[in-house]
Amino acid sequence: MSKKGIRIAVGQFKEMTEDKLKFAQQIGVEGIQLNTPKIPGDARWEEKDLRGLVDKAKEYGLVLEAIENVPTQFYHKVMLGLPGRDEQIENYCTTLRNVGRAGIPVLGFHFMPNSVWRTERFAPGRGGAGCTKFDQAIVDAKTSKEELREFLPSGLGWLETMPLRGPGEPIVTEEEMWANYTYFIKAVLPVAEEAGVTMALHPDDPPVPMLGGVARLFYKPENFKRAWEINPKSENWGLDLCLGCCSEMPGGAKNVKEMIEFFGPKGRITYVHFRDVQGTVPNFIECFIGDGNFDPAEAMMLLKRNGFTGFLLDDHVPHMDGDSDWNHRGRAHAIGYMQGLLRMGDFTKAA
Repeated sequence: MSKKGIRIAVGQFKEMTEDKLKFAQQIGVEGIQLNTPKIPGDARWEEKDLRGLVDKAKEYGLVLEAIENVPTQFYHKVMLGLPGRDEQIENYCTTLRNVGRAGIPVLGFHFMPNSVWRTERFAPGRGGAGCTKFDQAIVDAKTSKEELREFLPSGLGWLETMPLRGPGEPIVTEEEMWANYTYFIKAVLPVAEEAGVTMALHPDDPPVPMLGGVARLFYKPENFKRAWEINPKSENWGLDLCLGCCSEMPGGAKNVKEMIEFFGPKGRITYVHFRDVQGTVPNFIECFIGDGNFDPAEAMMLLKRNGFTGFLLDDHVPHMDGDSDWNHRGRAHAIGYMQGLLRMGDFTKAA
């Protein structure tokens, strides 16, 4: 866990283009994060390619704080309990060792074999900004694989073979998923400890018990506590705590508070996705910071008071008029908002 104190990074991109690295410099952050970076490898990543990312960030005076997610096809058999999972685990362990050797301290991961679902990508938000939306009723009305695939992110080729099913008998139950998760984490966490890499678990998005016949695990606070109890002493297991996903859960803002107050003092919040939504499952829409379910100033103070020392990330943001595909304008708003909250917290403490 970092001893640097709370800070803000720019991320959620796959390639270190000059445009994005200059954006990070100009917006006033020192760190970046990559999500599923585009580097060679069909089953694992090699040290030289990972080290190249670290060196590229250094050229711009930036630190590569974390990589979030290997490609899901690297370990989808593990998540689904399919033949070939041991080979995938072996490759995952090699990736972990190479991440550590390259000097990258954090590898974020999820346990969602069929990924993030949304029923709209540009639902109108404040001032007409495009926001992602999820409505369980729309999902439940679909029965064919082709219809269900409409809700998945584009460009995920392995999902073409992913089993999907409408409402009815599950393909994979929750207890089967728990068995698969336990098998995975017990195999890879000791390697992460040896490599000096913290594995940071992301919540399920949307946080519902099942989608397309495949059960989900990390859709309520109790299940994160169950996961922590599998390896309570390891300092190399933590959370990529997405406040937006916590806010999406039934109960909204109370989940944000509960997760911070439980995992913060234990040093298990590795880094934070600082975003929010309006509404909760079964129906929510993403929004600008400050327009959602939780009070962002309260969340920032809770993180400080409960011992969080990692970095904050913008994650998803609304698409503003004239924005880029990566949403530079929306991200500038989110990062500036967080910078103000963080500075005010410092000022309040000093006063």
